[in-house]
Amino acid sequence: MSDRIPRLQFEELEAGLAEVLRPRVERLGYLGELFQCAGHAPKVLQNFMQMTEELKQAVPDNLTETVALTIATSTENIYERNQHERLSRRLGYSLEWIAEVNACDPEETLHMSDDEIAAQKYALAAIKTFGNDVAQEFDVLIDEVGHAVAVALAMAVGRCITHAITVNTLELAPPAPSVFEKDVV
Repeated sequence: MSDRIPRLQFEELEAGLAEVLRPRVERLGYLGELFQCAGHAPKVLQNFMQMTEELKQAVPDNLTETVALTIATSTENIYERNQHERLSRRLGYSLEWIAEVNACDPEETLHMSDDEIAAQKYALAAIKTFGNDVAQEFDVLIDEVGHAVAVALAMAVGRCITHAITVNTLELAPPAPSVFEKDVV
């Protein structure tokens, strides 16, 4: 983990950023280490959080979780993967569904819907080629979810990649265990 970035406490955050993060900190009971580090760029983090919230409004939960888990698994962003596994459970998704999404093998699924499969195929293609030569996967995604959600999902892939690069660069440890670890519900 990078110890060259001082970890900010909640009360040290810029006021506007603190207000954006307050509901999340109150819900979780802690200020995540990503926020402790990224708080040094308060406007950037504030806009990143705004994008995250806007994407939640633009994309159904099942597709948000499909893309978040797919990108987190593919980029080895264990920090985000564990958090989205837990969120998926709170949203009512089964352990079998989470395991299938994490497997990143949309050809071999029993629990994923057609729109989730299309979202995962697009996300996997987009990160492999940085969005080049993904017309086929994107067209299938548009057919499944419509053009507005498809564009929002393309932006969600970028958001998840940004998160992964930041967390992996800082070598941050996951704040919560995987739902598949022993004694985790």
